[in-house]
Amino acid sequence: MSIKQWPEGERPREKLLARGAGALSDAELLAVLLRVGTRGMSAVDLARHLLNEFGSLGKLLSADAKTLSAHKGMGLAGYTQFAVVREIGRRVLGEELQENTVFNRPQDVADLLRLHLGHERVEVSVALLLNRRNQLIALHELSRGTVAENTVYVREIVKLSLEHYAAAVIIAHNHPGGSPEPSQADVAFTRRLAQALDLVDVVLLDHFIVTARQAVSLHERGLMGGK
Repeated sequence: MSIKQWPEGERPREKLLARGAGALSDAELLAVLLRVGTRGMSAVDLARHLLNEFGSLGKLLSADAKTLSAHKGMGLAGYTQFAVVREIGRRVLGEELQENTVFNRPQDVADLLRLHLGHERVEVSVALLLNRRNQLIALHELSRGTVAENTVYVREIVKLSLEHYAAAVIIAHNHPGGSPEPSQADVAFTRRLAQALDLVDVVLLDHFIVTARQAVSLHERGLMGGK
């Protein structure tokens, strides 16, 4: 049975208009985005199939073009739709955070970073530049590397901090391999950066290691070092 033959109150689009997007399941939201299904599958059936194959909405929306195109009913058009939705969400979130957010709890930072970095397939490093009230001035991407390699220079972060008149900095990078454990190189870099920032009266508050499921704080682990 096609979606058009469903009772009106059960059709995803009509349900969204009547009750709001929050009333829809992941599969129903995805079906509205897909608009059409494929042979033998309605849009909702296709959405459920894709969610089952990928395991979650986040993993599905973050799939690369080659992986997504290998699945029934999907292709480059589907990939571009998902990529646009993901990027719009990130940009809207960034605008809202820059206007409103005060970072007083590590968990608040961890939640933001998981959304921003958790599903990246290569290693990406970012810096959150904060004012004296711990409000976000800017979230700046520092580098984007391969899965196994990424280089961030201390002097670049110091320069950014001075350019934005930041009072404090939080840095983060993701581990695409899935383990959130900081390496010895992560700890050593964090301590060098803290010392360099201290020379220009900027505080390094934390360094987070991010995966899709977790964000580990070096500050909470006691790995930031001291003067």
